[in-house]
Order: sequence, then structure tokens, then C-alpha cells
Amino acid sequence: MNKKKNSIKSVEPKNKKQKQFLNAIVDKSIVFSTGSAGSGKTFLAAAKALEYLDFGFVDRIIIVRPVVATEKLGFLPGGIEEKLDPYLLPLFDAFTGLTDTKTVQNLLKTKKIEIAPLAFMRGRTFSNAFIILDEAQNTTVAQMTMFLTRFGENVKVTITGDLSQSDLSEQNGLAWAKHKLQYCNSVSFIEYSSDHVVRSDLVKNLLMYIEDSNDKSEKAFNGRVPSFIESASYGTR
Repeated sequence: MNKKKNSIKSVEPKNKKQKQFLNAIVDKSIVFSTGSAGSGKTFLAAAKALEYLDFGFVDRIIIVRPVVATEKLGFLPGGIEEKLDPYLLPLFDAFTGLTDTKTVQNLLKTKKIEIAPLAFMRGRTFSNAFIILDEAQNTTVAQMTMFLTRFGENVKVTITGDLSQSDLSEQNGLAWAKHKLQYCNSVSFIEYSSDHVVRSDLVKNLLMYIEDSNDKSEKAFNGRVPSFIESASYGTR
């Protein structure tokens, strides 16, 4: 019988969508969790990862997060882990919020929590692990393809992201994977909206207006050429 080893705070879902996400992790090997910022995507993934590690269901947690769209690390000082630290703060904030700083530092020191930069994952296989790919909207299609082919036996994978916050001008790996894997029975998709925001009432209120404004803009431009583009076109004839 598996027993808890460390003092990890238990997390209860705050809405039906969060409950669906937590249940999906148990039922499926891979769970895509996408949608509005502040809906708890990263926090819940971190909570479930610590739970699986603590009960011995996996041997380690693998953290993957695109640094920037092009994965260029050279402009930051230090080694790979030092370069990645600023970009991994959201996950580490979640971990320390669920346990304590000393426990997290010990898990890092003993490689129970491992940072795996996308740029250096090629050729590796991850088994007996809980893998979190955060900010997946900033992966390229090639990076996402490579990531999805790194899984060995006994893995749980959560892929989180917000398609409205992609830094890529080209098609991103998250949108591509959602389309390609929509009928795969090993995968579950959980989609959040501004209704599911739990960060704060302020963020929830702001996102409601942003999403409403975006919908109105799409409808306004649908099926016609904006007047400023028409004017510019006539001016070039």
C-alpha cells in the first residue's frame, strides 16, 4: 500500500472544470489543459505531480517549459538551470505553495524534480515520471512532435497553455497537437474560459471584457475588408 512521505497540502477543485482536469489525469496518460490565464492549470498540474511522487506512483517529476519561442538561452548568465530559473518560477511557486521550500530544494537536489529544456530533450526517454509541459502555446510544431515522442512506460503527462498568449507568428505546437490528437483515446482535453478563473475577481472581470471584445472584433471583420486596408489598397494603385 502506498503511503504519503512528505507534508503535501491536499488540493480540492474549485469548480467542475478543475474536477474534470484532476479526474482526467487519473483516467488518461496525457491531458491537455488549455484556456484562460488564472484558471489554475499550472497549479493543479503541480499539485497532482507532487501527489504522484509522494505516493510513489512515479519516481520523478519532469518540468518542461519553453524559455522563449526560439529557445535562445545565450543572453542569460549562468548554466542551463540558472538560465531557466526565471521562466520556471510559476511552477516553483506552485510547488512551494503546496509544500515548503526546503522540501522542494531537496527534491531538486536529489533529481526527484528535474528540469528538461526542450532544446536538449532529443534522444531522451522518460519513464516512471510525471511530466509537465507548461506554456505549451510557445512550442513550435517540431518541438511538440519531439516532446510527444519522449514518453516511455508509466508516465502521466499534463500539457498546459493559453492559445491566446502565444508568442509565435507561425502555427504553434499546442494548437497543432489539439487538432491532430482530438480523437486519440489516450488523451483528454480540458478547456477553460474566463468563467473558470480562480486567481482573483479582478483577473476574471478583465478577461471577461477582453474575450468579449475579441469576439466582437472578429464578428466586425468577418466577411469584409476593413476600411483602412481598402484605403491603403486604393492608394497603391
